[in-house]
Amino acid sequence: MDPKRELTSVDLAALVTELNRYEGAKVDKAYLYGDDLLRLKMRDFDRGRLELLLEVGDIKRAHLAAQEHVPDAPGRPPNFAMMLRNRLSGADFAGVEQYEFDRILTFSFERGDENTKIVVELFGQGNIAILDETGDVVRSLETVRLKSRTVAPGSQYEYPSSRLDPLTISRDALGRHMEQSDTDVVRTIATQLNLGGLYAEEVCTRAGVDKTLDIADATDEDYDAIYDAIVELRHQVRSGEFDPRIYLDDDEAVVDVTPFPLQEHQNEGYDEEAYDTFNEALDEYFFRLDLTADEQEAASNRPDFEAQIAKQERIIEQQEQAIEGFDEQAQEERQRAELLYANYDLVDDVISTVRGAREQGVPWDDIATKLEDGAEQGIPAAEAVTNVDGANGTVTIALDDTTVTVDVSMGVEKNANRLYTEAKRIQEKKEGALAAIEDTREELEAAKRRRDEWEAEDSDTDETEDEEPEETDWLSLSSVPVKSTEHWFERFRWFHTSDGYLVVGGRNADQNEELVKKYMSKYDRFFHTQAHGGPVTLLKATGPSEPAEKVDFSEETLREAAQFAVSYSSIWKEGRFADDAYMVEPSQVSKTPESGEYIEKGSFVIRGDRRYFDDIPAKVAVGIQCEDETRVVGGPPSAIETRTETMLTLTPGQYAQNDAAKLCYRRLRERFKDKSFVRKIASPDQIQEFLPPGGSDILDE
Repeated sequence: MDPKRELTSVDLAALVTELNRYEGAKVDKAYLYGDDLLRLKMRDFDRGRLELLLEVGDIKRAHLAAQEHVPDAPGRPPNFAMMLRNRLSGADFAGVEQYEFDRILTFSFERGDENTKIVVELFGQGNIAILDETGDVVRSLETVRLKSRTVAPGSQYEYPSSRLDPLTISRDALGRHMEQSDTDVVRTIATQLNLGGLYAEEVCTRAGVDKTLDIADATDEDYDAIYDAIVELRHQVRSGEFDPRIYLDDDEAVVDVTPFPLQEHQNEGYDEEAYDTFNEALDEYFFRLDLTADEQEAASNRPDFEAQIAKQERIIEQQEQAIEGFDEQAQEERQRAELLYANYDLVDDVISTVRGAREQGVPWDDIATKLEDGAEQGIPAAEAVTNVDGANGTVTIALDDTTVTVDVSMGVEKNANRLYTEAKRIQEKKEGALAAIEDTREELEAAKRRRDEWEAEDSDTDETEDEEPEETDWLSLSSVPVKSTEHWFERFRWFHTSDGYLVVGGRNADQNEELVKKYMSKYDRFFHTQAHGGPVTLLKATGPSEPAEKVDFSEETLREAAQFAVSYSSIWKEGRFADDAYMVEPSQVSKTPESGEYIEKGSFVIRGDRRYFDDIPAKVAVGIQCEDETRVVGGPPSAIETRTETMLTLTPGQYAQNDAAKLCYRRLRERFKDKSFVRKIASPDQIQEFLPPGGSDILDE
């Protein structure tokens, strides 16, 4: 049995019971590790410090963790974590709910000025969405645009379609669902009743029903026994009286964790360990699972390219299926709108009749009865009505071979406009899905290239014991040590040239002023673009605490500083691929304007001759530095290439800055065997600090 890497719906149902015992705990801080692990540090007045871990990557889990199992805090909190801190600091934990019987948890937090919900999706690709009081998405780890639902900042959060909850099913309903199957009993329970494979087998074992029994041969007595076993399971989940277990194989490796003992695991002969709470069991299980995964990864040199490729192909298939339905769905909405106009008088008669009755205080049930009576009398408007929904204030009208639901508070025109608007919204979802699938296809091709390169290198390698290794292969190390220090220039944009000189640039007008007034020395060089809206760029001859010293900068260093000034200027946001830059000495830079003129904050007067660098390309690179220090770095490609183990090159393009940073993070992380190393030193927010403002494309590698 492969070890469990994702919590089941039964696990979550039990977990919710335990977590709600901590209602009232206060949130101190939020931490984000990489793009899939969220940690909330909280305080409970009776139990002390609490650490809540929510992970939605390859491992999908949610539980409280012991302090010794909590990863060290990242050096610099990413924007997602800072946003959460602003919303949650001092907030009270108000409880957690499981959405129906799905693998979705909604955590609620209350504070005097605003309430916040965190929706954790522990299925599929996994996601975490932060919602405001109205249910709108403030931010999410992943943007989802599918035919069935949308999860994107600024939109209303949409839960997936409802699923049958086996813990609330009646005996009659159980029988009906079982009889819809054409397979055996255990598969029917797993799929028709949504219990999944393990708990379907457990129910059969407890019920004493043969798992392989064909559903056509199952009797009412079998159904009664299955129902009784599900009721027993329901009681165990909802009572809160758990007896948690961790199960281990013959090698003492963890394989499963459950809120109560399972006969299935006992029959398999697994060793088991008991715990006082389900949270403790989950914490210990996933802590050991991480250790086991690290050991296995260290023992294996070859990345699982096939799994990566299969994953991307599966995502593409799902995205293509969603795209196929968008055009059809949008066309259906437009056809409904056109039917309203084509049957204007009939629809207007229905809306006016229902609205008039409501204005006179007639109950919805009575309206439905009167319409049925009218239909029997052959009144066309009444005959056309197929449904009356008082809860939503709508009626459904049959027009030709199509049914159209209209809001009776609106006229025919507004109802038609609403349908046209919905058709437009669906088309916009299609555009987002098309962009997303191109992203996925690029990731698929990158995975295939890495597989081919690996196999080519593997076949061409001659092992010679006498040869000394030339250099460390950081990409293939199972554990890369993190070594970093803080520097004064990290607040600004920065890079080191190929010759090792520091170049710093302002991120805004305040930093432009600060660089010139505080950090510009007489032997530095000042760079700027011809275009308005560029950063102040300083090529430093010496550090702030060092004595000024004249330097003969190489032509390569000067051009790299010019490219830095061009790439982080407004031309990138405008989508232009090149511009001119100029260089002057510090003595030529002044804050004193000519008489009668005014200088904006962050701008300066340049006097005297300038040296121009013509047609400098707008191009930057981001990469991972492993020697001396471990960090993400960015700047002109020629400078970054000499300092990094691996890098990506970007030009002005279509991906928003935030999306481009996430894409870079994923590609860089895939290149390292030690995925946790990239998560620690090159999160999407850390990468974003090195990307120019505006859209970007990643050049083919």
